[in-house]
Amino acid sequence: MSKIDLKKDFKHLYSASTKEPALVDVPPANFLMIDGKGDPNQAPEFREAVEALYGVAYTLKFMLKKRGIGLEYAVMPLEGLWWLEDMRLFSPEKKDDWLWTLMIMQPKWVTEALAREAVEEVARKKDPPALAGIRFEAYHEGPAAQIMYIGPYSEEGPTIESLHAFIRSSGHERCGKHHEIYLSDPRRTAPEKLKSIIRQPIQ
Repeated sequence: MSKIDLKKDFKHLYSASTKEPALVDVPPANFLMIDGKGDPNQAPEFREAVEALYGVAYTLKFMLKKRGIGLEYAVMPLEGLWWLEDMRLFSPEKKDDWLWTLMIMQPKWVTEALAREAVEEVARKKDPPALAGIRFEAYHEGPAAQIMYIGPYSEEGPTIESLHAFIRSSGHERCGKHHEIYLSDPRRTAPEKLKSIIRQPIQ
């Protein structure tokens, strides 16, 4: 059974230069999603959301593998959409009022019915507090600019500012939600080596 790695299939979306931002066009895809609010470094709601999301994502993976239908794939990295109702007030330094959606991309053969089945399976085994908030939804980001950031999450502000400056200089405007893709596991990676893609939709 061959293993499918969507990070390789969508390499231009899950890798980026650390030196220069690049423009990308992000196609529609299906995700497991969960919403919340507050500083991700402080809010228990955030940790509970991550636990529930990964629980369902890995249950889906092993559920399909166990059924012997030839579908073996790597679970995609955690992604986060971050925003305020008024994005003009959005600041990396002021996170208490941030709204967020955490999400994990799903292969095209994963359906809403399969996702519901995985949620029910997780509920029977562990039933994490945030499980009820999980949903299966399509998301189409479209044109965006992105750059790779390496380092602690708390120090990504200058990289975000440089990305915004690139967007202005390229004749575009920011729109939509600030987007981050977490390529490293913070439990196993030193803060100074954490890899994240910083992405911003544009118009």
